[in-house]
Amino acid sequence: MKRETDPVDNPALIRMSRREALCATFAAGVALAIPRSARAQSQDLGTVVTKAIPGTGERLAAVGLGTDKFRTGAREAIRAEIRRMSELRGTVIDTAAAYGDSETIIGDVLAALGIRDRMFLATKLTATGGGRSVAGGEESFKRSLERLRTPRIDLLQVHNLDGVDELMPTLLKWKHAGKIRYLGITTSRVQQHGQMVDFMHRYPLDFVQVDYSLANRDAAANVLPLAIERKVGVLANIPFAFGSLFDQLQSRPLPSWAAEIDATSWGQFLLKYVIAHPAVTCTIPGSTQPAHLEDNQRAARGRLPDEAMRRRMEKFWDAG
Repeated sequence: MKRETDPVDNPALIRMSRREALCATFAAGVALAIPRSARAQSQDLGTVVTKAIPGTGERLAAVGLGTDKFRTGAREAIRAEIRRMSELRGTVIDTAAAYGDSETIIGDVLAALGIRDRMFLATKLTATGGGRSVAGGEESFKRSLERLRTPRIDLLQVHNLDGVDELMPTLLKWKHAGKIRYLGITTSRVQQHGQMVDFMHRYPLDFVQVDYSLANRDAAANVLPLAIERKVGVLANIPFAFGSLFDQLQSRPLPSWAAEIDATSWGQFLLKYVIAHPAVTCTIPGSTQPAHLEDNQRAARGRLPDEAMRRRMEKFWDAG
């Protein structure tokens, strides 16, 4: 079963869809997604599952944090969430110049907590003129550094494949100068997977970011195998399909065999499926509440599904 891909091209509208979906599902079904024991803020969840960046061998915690819903009004909750993520040894925070207040909030929180060096910080480049202006891209990058309060970015990505050909020489220059450690490209739309594959053949990418979930497995047919072949890291976005997967699962009990992969919630079940794919380096579910963050981080603990279990999970989902 595949989710319907979001046809909206405006990033602000995409964020609105995700925010509305998650607000509705989490408000109605928080008990479904989060076990009571996960609310103990001082609890250490144990050894973190990490995965290697193919090009360098550097290891990242397999579950990170997406931030497209971050808004100033939720600053204190976000601060608590990022603090808790650091305590649980999560590392990857993904944001974008186009995500409203996100970069500024993240930069302020990381500086206040003194944990910038512990985090793998990824952002996305947005240029003026629909992403086609190199000068606009340079301004966007300068603004991101200022907002994030950092002299360099761990991963800089061209947002939604917009202006890849025009901006790639500049990204390569910045990487050579040490302003960025890794470079990549992103999409959250199945319709762009073919274009992403083309860019993967043409450019020396360190990462791609692509939509991938139990309900939306299109990337497994093209993008993910090529990432393995070309030794490109993968950030998997929208693993909950803008929250719609929780809508579909609310009336279904977690199968007893989920215990075989140490999953105690639907959120963990869904995330473990994603990070078990051999091409996926990290998945970045969005959240703005520490309790949701902690449940997500539990997916990077314990056993992951092997290939036979992944097929079982797919069959379970496809059966509806």
